[in-house]
Amino acid sequence: MSEKRRPKVVVIMPAYNAAKTLKMTYMELPRDVVDVVLLVDDGSSDETVEIARQLNLELFIHNRNYGYGGNQKTCYTEALRADADIVVMVHPDYQYDPTFLPKIVEPIERDEADVVLGSRLMSISPVKQGMPWWKFLGNRMLTKVENLAFNLNLSEYHTGYRAFSRQVLETINFQMNSDKFIFDQEVIAQIVEAQFKISEVAVPTRYFPEASSASLIDSSRYGLGILWLVFRYLLHKTKLLPQRKFQSLRRRYMKIEKAPTNVSN
Repeated sequence: MSEKRRPKVVVIMPAYNAAKTLKMTYMELPRDVVDVVLLVDDGSSDETVEIARQLNLELFIHNRNYGYGGNQKTCYTEALRADADIVVMVHPDYQYDPTFLPKIVEPIERDEADVVLGSRLMSISPVKQGMPWWKFLGNRMLTKVENLAFNLNLSEYHTGYRAFSRQVLETINFQMNSDKFIFDQEVIAQIVEAQFKISEVAVPTRYFPEASSASLIDSSRYGLGILWLVFRYLLHKTKLLPQRKFQSLRRRYMKIEKAPTNVSN
């Protein structure tokens, strides 16, 4: 009897001015689990691209700044083209612990989940780890709203440490999502609508000056955007206003239009 093939794990790094932390993040990725590391630079003005080349990463360079969501669209497109079985998003700002990656992919490898979220709120209080109190309270409030809308019981929705099975990314219509930070929550809504299984794994985080962190004003805008997203999702769910964004793609391979990039080997 032939041995079951290990899933191909592709790490995606949506990068923007990550020169100070990229190498630290990359060096802590577990090589026995990760097959490919793919970085998409979103118009950085620092040395992110040069460092990515020094580390010999699979590198894709946007010809301008497309935004966090636009960056992820290219990340997922290229990960699928690289024949990934599991795609893990690891922010190159060193805020999330890369060594926890095996725990992130394990539920998917065991067919226990289709999507895994690395939760900051399942173990040590993130406030003790440096999360601003106002961000913590906003996270808790929005998570309660989303749990009610999506009929789930997750500890948080706003983590950037995420793993997806290939089937998920081939099914949800992520290309229709925003190019901004709300992209992450639009993906969750699409996953819920497609009835994929979501699991959580507790992960520690770090808060320090070099790690990216949204301001109070940006976080407030993000929160209002989530409330608007939830409202639109409920309109779709109740069939009052069906929206193509939340409808699954019913074919095995997507026809996708990639943002303009320059490919560097």
